[in-house]
Amino acid sequence: MSESRWVRDIRVYCPVAPATLAALMAGHPAAVEDDPTAAALLAILRTAPLGDFGRYREVVELALGYEGFRPGAGAVPTLGKVGAASWSPTVILTAIHDAEADVEALADALLAAHPWDVPVMAVSEPYRLLMRG
Repeated sequence: MSESRWVRDIRVYCPVAPATLAALMAGHPAAVEDDPTAAALLAILRTAPLGDFGRYREVVELALGYEGFRPGAGAVPTLGKVGAASWSPTVILTAIHDAEADVEALADALLAAHPWDVPVMAVSEPYRLLMRG
């Protein structure tokens, strides 16, 4: 079997402007760099030790989609209204890091930079990343 290392990933669901999502869907991935919310979160996700692949640095995966939600009582929605179903153009930003790396301060920075009342972010359990020798 190939070489491997134990890693975790941190995944952030990031709201973007409709024009950003449209540009991304049209095949212009650099459009994410011009979206203020995504750019702020990307700057944090590109901070070591996140996105460390040895010879490659600042590695971030980007997936496109929509986030659906209905703000409940006590919510302070950035988008939508309490009680009404809403959909937000969203990108999912994922950065991998060594399983033992201390990324707590970076996770706190992501939470502080995210515009949602309740951000959707996750840190995975450790898993084995396969690598070529």
